[in-house]
Amino acid sequence: MSTADPLLDIDRQVSRKYDVGQKLGKGAYGVVWKATEKKSGRVCALKKIFDAFQNATDAQRTYREIIFLKQMTAHENIVRLENVLKAENDKDIYLVFEFMETDLHAAIRANILEDVHKQYIMYQALKALMYMHSAQLVHRDMKPANLLLNAECLMKVADFGLARSLVGDGEIDSSGASPAMTDYVATRWYRAPEILVASSKYGTPVDLWSLGCIFAEMLGGTPAVTGKTTLNQIEKIVLFLGLPSEEDKADLKSEFTASLLDNMSSEEGTPTSLEPEQVLKKWRELYSSASEEALSLLASLMVINPTKRLTALAGLTHPYVAAFHDPASALPARAAVEVKLTDNTKASTSVYRHKLYSMLDEAKGEDNNPFQLSRR
Repeated sequence: MSTADPLLDIDRQVSRKYDVGQKLGKGAYGVVWKATEKKSGRVCALKKIFDAFQNATDAQRTYREIIFLKQMTAHENIVRLENVLKAENDKDIYLVFEFMETDLHAAIRANILEDVHKQYIMYQALKALMYMHSAQLVHRDMKPANLLLNAECLMKVADFGLARSLVGDGEIDSSGASPAMTDYVATRWYRAPEILVASSKYGTPVDLWSLGCIFAEMLGGTPAVTGKTTLNQIEKIVLFLGLPSEEDKADLKSEFTASLLDNMSSEEGTPTSLEPEQVLKKWRELYSSASEEALSLLASLMVINPTKRLTALAGLTHPYVAAFHDPASALPARAAVEVKLTDNTKASTSVYRHKLYSMLDEAKGEDNNPFQLSRR
């Protein structure tokens, strides 16, 4: 981007529709601005994805984010995608989202969250995950920066670029996911044990582990498990939660689990087996000001064995968040997500681009269409 005037890098057809203001953030994939739609005066977030179709991996990521958000955007705790605009170079793409004032990462750093805020955020996150998981969708990148907040503490999950459909056998084959998983390294602190040990199959429980890590960060102000490498992350988890049983190891579904754990010893110590009450005692010592209900929820989420981890549906009635639970508004999705192009094999960049633009063009005539594709 131009360091002199970043607005020069915004396409003319975009600047005709939107007054682009403050830059909210920039990452490896693009930049986000606060913007105002000229016609309606509505404030929004404008995201420009650079080289969205540069290669098959980037094209697949762009395709996933848009197609999944198109189907998830009606939920009150999932960020609303309002519009999609082509770039003049036919390489970049613009996504227009509803505007949210901040994100959980910033709120934690500012130390502004009271316990009631934490309860409400956790409830909303569980409700969003329950909806996604009932639609056979795994987010795979739950972290504080991807939980957006407004002044009323309304929370919305964002960034579906790494999301994956479970339509089929109900689990993700890690071999099919490997090209995109390299993007996950930056957020290893929130990665579930089954992914860390290179599980051959995993599913919705990975999001609940990540939510446990997020909750721990809300309780303590800093991330709970901060491994410097993937192996170090595993070491820190096992040192705190104890060695998994043989049953737990089997449920991690990785041929590498035994060799990684059985011989594990580091400068930080050698892991031993721990009873649940011993782990809970550790949580009490680490988060001494947290309530027993909060610690119970945390301990139910941060469980090494994915089959024993709390589900999003069960979490909605946990004592820590139960005061916010309204069964009438916490409903599952009506159907599984439609993928159109299978996640397990990569298509060419042109196929993703054509399929995406065709789908969005068709959607322009649908009733209650949440967004449309804008062209030059």
